[in-house]
Amino acid sequence: MKYLRLIVLMLLPMSGLFAQNYDPEFSNPDSLNYVADTLDNYDTDVVGSEEQSAMMEMLDMISNITYFRDVYLDIDSSLWNPYGWASYDVPTYPDSIYEQRIRALARETTIPLTFNSKVKSYIDLYACRRREQCSRMLGLSYVYFPMFEEYLSKYNLPLELKYLAMVESALNPVAGSRAGAKGLWQFMYETGKNYGLRQTTLYDDRYDPVKETEAACQFLQSLYARYGDWFLVLAAYNSGPGTVNKAIVRAGGVRNYWAIWPYLPRETRGYVPAFIAVTYVMNFASAHNLYPLNPGLLMHGTDTVKVREYISYNLVSQCIGVPMRDLEFFNPQYTKKIIPGTPEKQHTLRLPMKYALRFVQLEDSIYNLAKQADLRHKVIEQQIKKETSGSITHTVKRGESLGSIAKKYHVLVSSIKKWNKLKGDVVHPGQRLVIYRSGGSSSSSSVSKSSSSSQSKSTTTTRTHTVKKGETLSSIANKYGCTVAQLKQWNNLKGNTVVVNQKLKIKK
Repeated sequence: MKYLRLIVLMLLPMSGLFAQNYDPEFSNPDSLNYVADTLDNYDTDVVGSEEQSAMMEMLDMISNITYFRDVYLDIDSSLWNPYGWASYDVPTYPDSIYEQRIRALARETTIPLTFNSKVKSYIDLYACRRREQCSRMLGLSYVYFPMFEEYLSKYNLPLELKYLAMVESALNPVAGSRAGAKGLWQFMYETGKNYGLRQTTLYDDRYDPVKETEAACQFLQSLYARYGDWFLVLAAYNSGPGTVNKAIVRAGGVRNYWAIWPYLPRETRGYVPAFIAVTYVMNFASAHNLYPLNPGLLMHGTDTVKVREYISYNLVSQCIGVPMRDLEFFNPQYTKKIIPGTPEKQHTLRLPMKYALRFVQLEDSIYNLAKQADLRHKVIEQQIKKETSGSITHTVKRGESLGSIAKKYHVLVSSIKKWNKLKGDVVHPGQRLVIYRSGGSSSSSSVSKSSSSSQSKSTTTTRTHTVKKGETLSSIANKYGCTVAQLKQWNNLKGNTVVVNQKLKIKK
């Protein structure tokens, strides 16, 4: 039956591709004594515990991915909705049913899946309180799970570990945590380096789905060699082996997750229950009236090209017309929006399919323009040096930005950054900046006029965003295509917390 469903799934057209397996043993709702509720009646304002906060933040981030279609796919109720749910039904079940289903899943894996009240609270999170986001994860599973399973098999790991990425990032390829973890598998900087994920000024391998997946498999394999217990492995993956070792010592040397549970950090206490709950919900999604939301372009709408020259996102966008947001979303590994390709070491660029074809057609022209732009940049820099005859030192005051300083001295922001070898756009009170000024000649006057003209052309527009429930600085930044640091600078924010109905300035 399992293989028959797989064959049917492969033969379906794109519009009906996403469907969920179900177990005939549990296909009769009358025999389950189920409790069906509606979204209108269900308390969607339930606030999760601190243990669930990290998972909820990742689920909320996935709501900002714009590539999903706006409506659910049409479901053939005779095949994929055997329960006959109405669209508004939110089914729940007695504990005995959850326990029975999870016990059945445990028989098919070496991971000792269990059911308890903690697991039930996470089933409630994914199947009831965050249903829309769960449907998005179901859709994204068709994008990433085939690749996950390939690497898990390569390293002889349980295939159910693919659900770990759902707990970590909700399958959001551009996910980033407050602690600094990045990507689908949420690697921290040092851990990534230990497993071959390169991080330079220009790119970060943690955002590369294939490279990070292989690193995750290597990390999980090494953790299992150390602990020999999958729940301890999961806890160590989340909080680090040192934290788990300390918890084992405090528990009297017992190497059992549930025994050391009280001695783990709050977030890690919820980690294994969340993993079990996600494993359950993904396998019994149709029993909870959950169906995949089509991820649109993320599924089959992109292709990769090899880049053999040093080019910027701006140039690629100008030459082939691809929107900047597509470049940024599909290629988050290039942190400075520059692809540092060389003939000897080519880099991969992912693009929507029609733009990938256009890139291949115009590739040589794009590289020629890149070289011309670089030469022109050097000529302009030399001219500026000739026309400047002295410098002053400016000490940054509170509230000042590179833009306001450039305007004050009638110079370009890019010039200030070159003179001071600045990598980013952020300056801090007390920081000293060298400003080169002309000696008052006619040539320098023309430079000032040109600078003023450039500044006026680059005047930004400001809009106001009202914070909604569940939003974070990170999710708002993703929505408007800016960084958290920019949001904090524009609004003079000291911390990372925002509250509902708070007004934030967004500059473009």
